[in-house]
Amino acid sequence: MTDLTLNKEVPNFTAACTAGTDNGEFELAAQRGHNVVLYFYPKDSTPGCTTQGQQFRDMHEAFLAANTKIFGISRDSLKSHHNFKSKMGFPFELIADTDEAVCTLFDTVKMKNMYGKQVRGVERSTFVLDTTGVVRKVWRGVKVPGHVAEVLEFVKTL
Repeated sequence: MTDLTLNKEVPNFTAACTAGTDNGEFELAAQRGHNVVLYFYPKDSTPGCTTQGQQFRDMHEAFLAANTKIFGISRDSLKSHHNFKSKMGFPFELIADTDEAVCTLFDTVKMKNMYGKQVRGVERSTFVLDTTGVVRKVWRGVKVPGHVAEVLEFVKTL
């Protein structure tokens, strides 16, 4: 577990993502010069995750106008991500964290109650990094309604 707190620089990392038709690789260092929203979500094509992704999609132009790139991250496979991205028309990339390396870096895997059982799952969380890769805002245990608009308002202040 890494101590990723406010005003700390995130170490560079790479991960598989949906860029291009043959998949690509996300590298955090390559995003320098842009603010970055990393939003962690539990699972592709589930109701809350779909709604959250649609809201990021619908406000994507406003994020771009604020010099901000959006990346969604879950433990789903690239194939699942491609299907989800295509079906929903997401204009941003999805990062496949099948080995939980990125989730571990950001400490987003938690024990959760699902139908009365304890299961390991991704805690819906959002991190905003500035143009130098420093964490400027963290939301954990995110509730979807209104969240994306709140993130957008924050990035406009950077």
